[in-house]
Amino acid sequence: MRKTTTYRFIGLMLCLLAIRASSAQSLRAGFSIDEYRTLLSIDGQHGDSVYQSKIPQPIGYERLYLSPEVGLQNRWALWMNDNRTAVISLRGTVNNMTSWLANFHAAMVPAKGSIQIAEGRAFDYNLAEHPQAAIHVGWLIGIASLAETILPKLDSIYRAGTREAFITGHSQGGALSYLLTAFLLGRQRDGLLPSDMRFKTYCSAAPKPGNLFFAYDYEGRTQGGWAFNVVNAADWVPETPMSIQTLQDFNAVNPFVGAKSTIRRAKAPLRWALKHAFNRLDKPSRRTVKNYRKYLGKTAGKLVRKELPGYALPEFLPTNNYMRTGQFIILQPDKTYADRFPDDPKQVFLHHMHEAYFFLLDRLVLQR
Repeated sequence: MRKTTTYRFIGLMLCLLAIRASSAQSLRAGFSIDEYRTLLSIDGQHGDSVYQSKIPQPIGYERLYLSPEVGLQNRWALWMNDNRTAVISLRGTVNNMTSWLANFHAAMVPAKGSIQIAEGRAFDYNLAEHPQAAIHVGWLIGIASLAETILPKLDSIYRAGTREAFITGHSQGGALSYLLTAFLLGRQRDGLLPSDMRFKTYCSAAPKPGNLFFAYDYEGRTQGGWAFNVVNAADWVPETPMSIQTLQDFNAVNPFVGAKSTIRRAKAPLRWALKHAFNRLDKPSRRTVKNYRKYLGKTAGKLVRKELPGYALPEFLPTNNYMRTGQFIILQPDKTYADRFPDDPKQVFLHHMHEAYFFLLDRLVLQR
């Protein structure tokens, strides 16, 4: 009788532990239409009441916190469901010049370092380990500003038992989601955030966040189905910022390293011809990067300082090699979509808004 009771007790405890483990691990790797639909609805709640009226309400989640506007008009919201799965929803660009300035300040800075956005306050970050990894400085300012409230809230929900969180955002919010994911994974790597906190990222309509070396690092740390960028193939925003590749953007070992010395060893007049051709190919791209660095870095940075007087312009890198990053889920327009959303030069954001993405998501469900 005692053995039977003991076995029943052990069995009951194992069942409870199994239930607890399953409830504590609700996130699974891989793209889920249902997950993305819910997160797209949550991201849409950042808009005004007229905009929100066109977007389905998120089901099963409650908003627990809405941050103040900080930085360059950046804001985020914390949502939670009954299973204690959190959502960190990062707002995209809003209709004012300060918010747009975050996009235009598109010079590149190292993906690991420190930046000052307020007097006497440095923001230390580690978004990638590769020494050549580089990121968009305007969106880094956004993460530096938002982290002041995100990190305490993460600590609070972790202490309350939450071990899983979605990171999401549409448009600029998607760009910020890339960098926030990399930032939080970097803090875990450096022992500054609990290692058992699991993040799953759904960027939506996100532009390119950094260069190829940042993309490699991000993809390596999120591969296996833990991060996506969902893109409408008719949307121009994911094609930005413009990318310029120079010979300095390659890995250190490449056939171009010794090109100049090889040319010098050639006999004239072949040497003159090769040197002329090499310079015609190399100099224009480097000149363009220099102009981008000047106007999108220093000039735009001076405008940022008017909004953030304590912002100290960092040293901008001589690169503009922006790359699409992460695993992409493509929402491919068809004739039905084209009839509903015909191209219109007067509506440049037609294919970028939530309504178009929901329409294509429904088409994706039908195709499956």
